[in-house]
Amino acid sequence: MSKSHLTSLAIQRGFALTAIIAGSFAVASSAAAGECPAGKMQANVRPMVDHKPVGVTDVTLGSINLEKQPANIRDRELRFRKLTIEPGGIVPWHSHDDRPALIFVQQGEIVEYASNCSEPIVHKAGEIRPEVAGTSHWWKNLGKETVILYVGDVRKDPHDHNM
Repeated sequence: MSKSHLTSLAIQRGFALTAIIAGSFAVASSAAAGECPAGKMQANVRPMVDHKPVGVTDVTLGSINLEKQPANIRDRELRFRKLTIEPGGIVPWHSHDDRPALIFVQQGEIVEYASNCSEPIVHKAGEIRPEVAGTSHWWKNLGKETVILYVGDVRKDPHDHNM
């Protein structure tokens, strides 16, 4: 096969994989993510904690410099990651004031401790959790199964390694 044919096949496979992932998110988006129970929302009800990451693997699967795209969003990167959280694992406290994200729970069940909810929020496989300005939180895997999260976020600081 010619080099251009191989390149074309690689691009087609990349598009196919992207379509499969997007389709998975579209199907899963019909399942509402765990939400703060009614009457439990309150600004700054949960103070910041200083847990370190425990049992978490964070792998960036791909990223796009958004300034070089037609949207021309300066100093922003669209990033897609896979987080694996072992039983007992902790995703430490972080804010989404400057880093909106969508979290897809692919496997397992994980508990979120949000700054604006007085009760823990349980997230289960198949759910998507939007994280936007005003969201500060930490997560813990209280189960016996490894949790796998897929994360799409828009990051400003490429040196920001917050989960």
